[in-house]
Amino acid sequence: MAKQPVQSARQPSQSDIQPVLNLLSTGKLTEAETAAKKLASIYPNAFILHHILGLAQDGLSKFTEATASYSRALAIQPNTPDLLFNLGIAQTHLGRLDEAVTSYQKAIALQPGFFEAHGNLGTVLQKQGQLEVAIKSYRTALSINDDARGHFNLGTALRDEGKLDEAISHFKLAISMFSNYADAHNYLGECLRDQGNMEGAIQSYLDTISINPDHAGANYNMGEFLYLAKRFDEAVAYFERSQLDDWQERSLYCLYKAERFDDFKHKLDEIALNKKHTAPFLATLSTHYATNFGVEDPYNFCKNGFDFVYQNSIQALSEPNSQLLANLLNDVSNASIEERKQGMLHFGTQSAGNLFKRPEASFRMLGDLVKEEFINYKNRFAGADCELIKSFPNTLEFTSSWYVKMRRGGHLDAHIHEVGWISGAVYLALPTDKKDQTEGCFEYGIHGDNYPQKHNEFPVGVVSPNVGDIVLFPSSLFHRTIPFTSDEERICIAFDLRPDGEIFIRSNY
Repeated sequence: MAKQPVQSARQPSQSDIQPVLNLLSTGKLTEAETAAKKLASIYPNAFILHHILGLAQDGLSKFTEATASYSRALAIQPNTPDLLFNLGIAQTHLGRLDEAVTSYQKAIALQPGFFEAHGNLGTVLQKQGQLEVAIKSYRTALSINDDARGHFNLGTALRDEGKLDEAISHFKLAISMFSNYADAHNYLGECLRDQGNMEGAIQSYLDTISINPDHAGANYNMGEFLYLAKRFDEAVAYFERSQLDDWQERSLYCLYKAERFDDFKHKLDEIALNKKHTAPFLATLSTHYATNFGVEDPYNFCKNGFDFVYQNSIQALSEPNSQLLANLLNDVSNASIEERKQGMLHFGTQSAGNLFKRPEASFRMLGDLVKEEFINYKNRFAGADCELIKSFPNTLEFTSSWYVKMRRGGHLDAHIHEVGWISGAVYLALPTDKKDQTEGCFEYGIHGDNYPQKHNEFPVGVVSPNVGDIVLFPSSLFHRTIPFTSDEERICIAFDLRPDGEIFIRSNY
C-alpha cells in the first residue's frame, strides 16, 4: 500500500510574509492573492498565509474562495474569533445564513465581549426573520459598546416589528452620536412617514441628501413624496438620481400622470425591447396605456391579469371553531403593534411593520400557510406564457405583511402594490349584514389612482370572499375594498411576495 505524502510542517519566515502583508495593506488585493497562493503552496500549514489569502479574496468579493481560505486557516488554528467573524461575513454574502450564525456564535463563545459579532449575528437573524432574537443580539452588542451603528441596526429591527416609536428613538440616538449618519436620517424619515408625520419625514430625507446628495433611499423617498403631491416633473429628477429598485417604473408613472404620453411611450418601448418583462408596476402602466389608446400591450408580465386571480379556502381557518382563526383575531386585537398611517384607507386601521416576522405563533403559522398557497398558485397556472409565472420567485419571502381592520363605511381606494409580485389577503372577519351583495367585497381592475382616461371602458372583476379564504392576484392589478354599511368589523391580513424573493437591510456592521 502506497504511503500518503507527508505535508511539510515548515513555516514561512517573516521576510517571506512581509511583502504579502504590504500588498494587502496597500490595497493591492489581486497581487496579494497571487503572492499568498504561491507561498501557501510551499507552506500549506501556515495559518497566516490562508488568513491573508482569505482577506484578499474577501476584498475582491470572491466570497466562495474567501470562505474556503478562512476554513483552511481555522482547520489549523480553530479558536480564532476574528477569523470566525470574517468567515461569518463571507458566508452571509453567499446567502449561507445558518452557517454564518454558527460562525458568529463560535466567535462570541470564544470572546463574549466581541460586540461586532453580536451585531452581525443580529443582522443575519434579522435577514432570517427572527426579529425577537435579532433584537436581543443588538441589545447585547449595545450593552458592550454603545455606538451609532448598534442603535441604527436595532432601530431597523424594531421598525420591522412595528414598534415605530422605539425605532425612532434609536435612530435619533444614532444621529446624536454621529450627526452625518445618512442611513439613520433616512430611516428616521421612513418611520415618521409611517406615522403620518410627512413634514418630519421630508426634513429627514432632505437632511440625508444634504449629507449625501446621491443617497439612493432618500432620493427615492423624496421622489415618492413629490409624486404623491402631484409634483411629477420634480419627482422624476429624484427617481433618476436614486437608481433604486423600481425607479424607472416610478419615473414612467410620473410621465404618464403628467400626460406626457409621447415621452412615456418612448421610454416604455425602450424598456420593453431591452429588458425582461418582470416589473409589475410597468405592467400596470403598460396595460392602462394600451387600453386607453387601443393599442397592443408590449409588456408581457401578464397582459390579462384577470386570468390570474386565485381564490381558495384555507382549511385551518375555515373549519368550525378554528383555533388558528381565534388566535389570529386575538393577536390582531391585543398584540402590541403600532398603526401605519396611509391615505387610501378610510374608516379603518392598518398595522405597521412586517406581521409575518413578528414573534406571535399565529402570524408565523399563517405565513407558512400562505407560502403553501403561493406554491399552489404557481402550480395552478404552470405553463402560462407570461413572466408572472415563468419568472415566479423561487424563494418565498414577504416584502411586507399587515392587517387591515375596517368599521362601518370602511374601504380602500383602488391602488396597486408597486413592489410586489403576487399580492393577496386572508380574510378573518367579514360583514354579513349587507344592503348589497358586493358590500365589503374585493374588486380588481386595470384602472385606478386617477390615471388619465380617454374613455371609461376599463373592466373590473369582483371576488366575494368568505372567512378563511385567501385571494391572490398579480401585483399589477388595481384593487379596492367596496364600502360596507354594516356595523360589523371587516378584518384581513394582506401581504406581498417580493419579485426577487429577497429582503434587504441597507446597513449593518
